[in-house]
Amino acid sequence: MKKIVLAGGCFWGVQSYFDSMKGVSKTVVGYANGKTKNPTYEEVCNYNTGFAEACFIEYDENLTTLTELLESYWKIVNPTLKDRQGNDVGNQYRTGIYYLNEEDIEEIDKSKKDEQKKYKDPIVTEVEHLENFHEAEEYHQNYLHKNPNGYCHIPRDLFE
Repeated sequence: MKKIVLAGGCFWGVQSYFDSMKGVSKTVVGYANGKTKNPTYEEVCNYNTGFAEACFIEYDENLTTLTELLESYWKIVNPTLKDRQGNDVGNQYRTGIYYLNEEDIEEIDKSKKDEQKKYKDPIVTEVEHLENFHEAEEYHQNYLHKNPNGYCHIPRDLFE
């Protein structure tokens, strides 16, 4: 199994979206690449912790590829917006691709360059090595499955 962490605004929709994809075996929402220990949702939203709301994704490379996951990722974000997606505004809602394996950098960079061709404004999605990831509180896990009418900036028709 391969792993990647993707930040694309509120993590509820990102998780639901990738849960519906072929080859994805596990998703967990949490906080990526921040500077405090054991952050809480309240801290991430209200203080300068440096964390991004993100989704840890484990996938079977025999069923889907990193390229396919990234192509899907670009469909649910506006990568030219800094620190926001949809109605969510703040540094924790930035877009980011956090890799665990150095071997993925080339593929990620190519995907980002290909995506840039679609935009006049520069893509601000950060690409960084995953330094840390803290699982979010249980009530955030599979939130949209538990709360089908919950808020999400991603159009629901993309979940199918």
